[in-house]
Amino acid sequence: MLILRELVLSDEVEARLAHHELESEGHDGFLLFEPDEIEDFATLIQRRSDSKLGINLLPGKVAATFWIAELAGQLAGRVSIRHELNDFLYNFGGHIGYMVRPRFRRLGLATQMLAQALDYCKTLGLDQVLLTCNEDNLGSIKVIESRGGILENKVLYEGALLRRYWIDLA
Repeated sequence: MLILRELVLSDEVEARLAHHELESEGHDGFLLFEPDEIEDFATLIQRRSDSKLGINLLPGKVAATFWIAELAGQLAGRVSIRHELNDFLYNFGGHIGYMVRPRFRRLGLATQMLAQALDYCKTLGLDQVLLTCNEDNLGSIKVIESRGGILENKVLYEGALLRRYWIDLA
C-alpha cells in the first residue's frame, strides 16, 4: 500500500539516492532543495515543515506540503502540493508536482499519489488545481487526464512545450 508522509531524518540516505537518480535523468531531483540544504538534511526537513505552515518562506516561494511516497518501506516517489499559486506557478508550475523513482514507474503509483494529493487540496479549500507536464511526458498526461484534468493550453517554457491542466475539485 502506498503511503504519503512527511520526510524524516532516517530517510536521508535513500532520499539522497532517489534525488541523484532523478537528477541524472535531467529532473530537478527528488528533494527540491535549496543550495544551503544540500549538506544539512535536518535543515531541509525544517524548511519543509515551515513551508507547510507558510512561515520563513524564501523569496518567490509559497506555502507547500512536501510528502514522500513510501511503498513497502522504500521511498518510491514524492509529491509537492503548493497551497496557492504565484505568477511562476500559475504560468508554469501548478499546484501539484510529483515524481516517481525509475524502478517504481508503471505501477500506478503516480495516479495514487495524485489522488491523495487532490484529496488534500480539498482540505486546503481549493476548488480547482493546476497541474503541468511536458508535452512529451505521456505517463503524466495519462495520470492527469485520468483524474479529470482538462487541458487549458500549452506554453513554451525553457525550450519545451508545457501542457497546463485544471482539475475541478468541487
